[in-house]
Amino acid sequence: MLKSYYGIIDIGSNTMRLVIYSQEKSGRLHEVENVKAVARLRNFLNHDNLLNEEGIGKLLTTLKSFKNVVDTYELTAFACIATATIRQSHNKELIREIIQQEIGWDIRVLSEREEAFYGYLSVVNSTSITEGVTIDIGGGSTEITYFKDRILKHYHSFPFGALTLKEFFADNQSKETALTELQYFLQDQFSTLDWIQDMNVPLIGIGGSARNLAQIDQTLQSYPLAGLHQYQMTDRDIAHIVALLASLEKVELEKVEGLSKDRADTILPASCVFLTLYKAIEANGFILSRKGLRDGVFYEYLSENTKSNLYPNVLEDSIVELIYEYNLDIDKIHHIQYLTAKLFRGLQDNGIADLTQDDWVLLERACFVYNLGAYIDSESSPQHTFYLIANRTIDGLMHADRLKTALIASYKNKTLFKQFIAPFKHWFLKKERNKLNLLGTLLKFTYSLDTTNRQVIEDFDMDINEESLTLKLYCSKDYKPEQYQAEKQKKHFEKALGKSIELHFL
Repeated sequence: MLKSYYGIIDIGSNTMRLVIYSQEKSGRLHEVENVKAVARLRNFLNHDNLLNEEGIGKLLTTLKSFKNVVDTYELTAFACIATATIRQSHNKELIREIIQQEIGWDIRVLSEREEAFYGYLSVVNSTSITEGVTIDIGGGSTEITYFKDRILKHYHSFPFGALTLKEFFADNQSKETALTELQYFLQDQFSTLDWIQDMNVPLIGIGGSARNLAQIDQTLQSYPLAGLHQYQMTDRDIAHIVALLASLEKVELEKVEGLSKDRADTILPASCVFLTLYKAIEANGFILSRKGLRDGVFYEYLSENTKSNLYPNVLEDSIVELIYEYNLDIDKIHHIQYLTAKLFRGLQDNGIADLTQDDWVLLERACFVYNLGAYIDSESSPQHTFYLIANRTIDGLMHADRLKTALIASYKNKTLFKQFIAPFKHWFLKKERNKLNLLGTLLKFTYSLDTTNRQVIEDFDMDINEESLTLKLYCSKDYKPEQYQAEKQKKHFEKALGKSIELHFL
C-alpha cells in the first residue's frame, strides 16, 4: 500500500521534537517516528532577550541530529516551527539565517495566535468536544483558547510557562509558601480574561505537562485501560497530585511513575496552572488531548483545498479508519445495522428493557466493529476484539464509551462478558451492566442472521407478547447456515430478554 509521509520539527522552549507521520487509505495521520530532545532553549535567553551562542549551538546540534532521520524519508510535506523562546528572541532573524545556511531549512516562527490556534484545531479534529477551554503550557508561554460549536471564539498567550514558573520555587522559602504565591499570581493573571470566568465547560490539556499529569494519575489509579487521549480527571484528582508532588524532594520526584525525568522540576508549577485555571473557569472536568500543536499544523495543511479545516465528524472518520485497517466488510455492516435497528426499535416500541436512543447510539457504533478481532484469530476473536477496542485510541470516543463499545462488540456469552467487565465493574451500576449484556446478545444474534455474508435474510416481521418474541424471517436464498446459527445463538438473547424466541424462516 502506498503511503505518504509528513514531517514536522517543533522547536519549543523546553523540548525539541521531530515527528514523522504516515497517511494511508483512510486519510488519517499516524505517527511513525517521534524523536525528542531536551534542549531547554529558554535557559539560553539572556537579559537582553537574545539567544546566546551556546543556545544557538545546542539548537543547531539538535536540528542536525533530526536531519539524519528526516533524510531517510521521502516527505510529501515538511515544516520546522518554533514557538515562544525563538519568538521572543530579539535575534530570531539571525537564528533563522544560521539555520538556513547550516541546514537548509526555513523555520517558521509561530505568532501567539498561530500557536493557540493550532492547539485548538488539534482538539476539535481529534475529539467530539463541541465547547471547551484548551490550555497548552510550554516552557516559555501558556496558550489558552475558548471554542464553542467547534469554532474558535477567544485566545490568549500568557508570557509564562513551566520553565519560568519554576522560579517561584527557586528561593529558600518553603514549597507551601511558593505554591501560595504562585496561585495568587496565576489567579491575578487569569482574572484579566473576562471570557474565561465561571464557564462550566471542559478544560482540555495539551502538551507534555498535561500528558505527564495524566500519566501520574493513571498510575495512582492503577488505571486498567491503555491510552491517554481523552482521559478524564477532576479537580480533586489534580489537587491530590499537586499535594503529592509538593511533598516530594527532587530525587523522589524523578522516581514518580508516569513522570518524565526531564519534567521533574517543572511538573509542580505546571500542575498548579491546570488546577488554578480549572477553578477559574469552574470546569466540569479536565480532559487530556494527546494531539497538539504539531497535529494542528497538519490538520490545516491537509484541509487547505477544502472549505473548512474542521473534520465534519471526528468519530465517523475514526470508525472508517478501523474498517480500512481491519479489512471489515462494509456491505455486511450496513445489512447488520438494518436488521439490528429494526429489532431494536421493535423492542423499544414494546417497552422492552427500557431501551433509549443512547443505547441505540452504542449499538450502532458496535455494529461497525463487531468481531473485529477475527482479523487476528477467528478462534479467539472475542478476546482480541475486546482488547483492541478497549485499549486503542479512537478519536471522538471518551474512555468510558470506548469500553462500552468493546463490551458490546466482543460479546460471546455472559461468562466472557463478566470476565471482560470485571476490572471495570465499579464503573457501572448493575442496571447499566445488564443493559450492556442485553445489547451484546442482541448484536451477536443479528450477526448470526448473516453468518455466510450473503445477506440471505432480507427482512423480518416480529410479534411480541409477555412470554415470547416471534420472528418471521424472509429469505432470498438457501438459509440453512443462518437458521443453524440463529437457533444456536438465540439462547443468550432469550436469557437477557427473559422471553423465549421463535424463529420462522420463509
